[in-house]
Amino acid sequence: MSASEFILVVIVVVLVAVCGGLLSVLRRQAADRTGLEAVPEDVLGLRQEVAALRAAAAGALRHLSVVRYDAFGDMGGHLSWSLALADDAGDGVVLTSIHGRSDARTYAKSIDGWSSDQQLSPEEEEAITRARP
Repeated sequence: MSASEFILVVIVVVLVAVCGGLLSVLRRQAADRTGLEAVPEDVLGLRQEVAALRAAAAGALRHLSVVRYDAFGDMGGHLSWSLALADDAGDGVVLTSIHGRSDARTYAKSIDGWSSDQQLSPEEEEAITRARP
C-alpha cells in the first residue's frame, strides 16, 4: 500500500467516525425532543390533579375568625368568644361561648351562604364577616 492509499484509508476511517458521532448526537437530540413533547401531557395531568385538589378543598372549613369580647359589663378579660368556621361557599357553623361569673354557655348556629336562619348576635355577625374572604 502506498502512502497516498494509506492517507486515503485514514481519511475514510475518520469520516466514518465523524459521521457516526454526528448520527449519535442527532439521535440523542431527537430523543430529547420526544421527551420535551411528552412534558405537556405531564403538565396537563398535573393541572387536572391540582383542579381536583382545589375542588376537594372548596368543601373544607378553611375560613375562620374569632371575636373575643366581654358579654357582661361587670366582667373583663374578653372571656366570651364567637368562632366562625366556613367553607368557600360560606357554609359552616358559628360557635359561641358566653362566660359569666358562675357559668359558661356554649351555642352552635349553622351558616348557609354566609348567613344564618337563626338570630345572630352582633359578635357572631362580626365573626362571619371577618371569616369571609
